[in-house]
Amino acid sequence: MISRTLLRSSRLLVSKRIYIPSHPLSRLPHSPPSTFSQISKPLRSYVTKTTADEKIEEIQELYATARDEFEIASEETEKKTVYAADDRAAAQEELTKLKEAFEKAVAEPGGEEVRRRVGNRVRELERAVEAMEEMAMED
Repeated sequence: MISRTLLRSSRLLVSKRIYIPSHPLSRLPHSPPSTFSQISKPLRSYVTKTTADEKIEEIQELYATARDEFEIASEETEKKTVYAADDRAAAQEELTKLKEAFEKAVAEPGGEEVRRRVGNRVRELERAVEAMEEMAMED
């Protein structure tokens, strides 16, 4: 019986917006009621891609291609097959495309972020291709 009375009084307080400081369900008379638009706002805002992100994606695709060509050329060079020279040339060509895209992206706005995020990988692949060329010249 007591709980039923409390439940009714709580509903009454909420529906009439009566303010009783000691009651947890009461509201201040001047507080606006919640609206659907306030509740339905997204909790998370989505960030759009920057031009640096787009350039980095492009460079990563070129890097993947150049890396694949390097791995093929490296394998063929180790085996000393007849295809080794052509595969090394293809790896060098893809590395050149990668370096050109990287240098172009670094020169544009947001270039420092591009350099910071993908610069090490480009330099690492460049050194690996140079080492492969040196190894092929020694044989």
